[in-house]
Amino acid sequence: MTKRKPYEQRTDLEKVQSQWNKLSALHTREEWSAAIVRAATAAEIAANYAVRKEFSTRITLDPKFIDSLLRWANGLAGKIDRLLIPLSVGEKQNKTIKKLKTISEKINNKRNAIAHQGEFCSEDEAKESIQLSREFIETLVRIYEPDFTLKDKEC
Repeated sequence: MTKRKPYEQRTDLEKVQSQWNKLSALHTREEWSAAIVRAATAAEIAANYAVRKEFSTRITLDPKFIDSLLRWANGLAGKIDRLLIPLSVGEKQNKTIKKLKTISEKINNKRNAIAHQGEFCSEDEAKESIQLSREFIETLVRIYEPDFTLKDKEC
């Protein structure tokens, strides 16, 4: 039996997949709201990955400083508005990232309704949010890793 890599030692893309695996299990157990939160978390980690990639193509910065910027940006919407869109101005990926802003707002609004207002969601709402998160993650990550695809875990 192989020992799993501790979560904190995983790359951003490994963390995205771990969150995706967890949401699949939650969805199977009909824990719709929790699955939505996991999907949104996966989307935010994908945004972290994209921010790190954008910085790495321009300048060498201390990873701790980049981590502080990711915390400052505060959530998926902040990472899109405060970091990814400004970082990609003048680059070919800017148009794609701007289009993802609308999707990120839907993901973030549903996640915040659950996390901050205690909203419970239905299976249909979960399916919609998970699909939006998949679209967001795969579109964003493919800017940097063209062959990236989330793997669905069989539960």
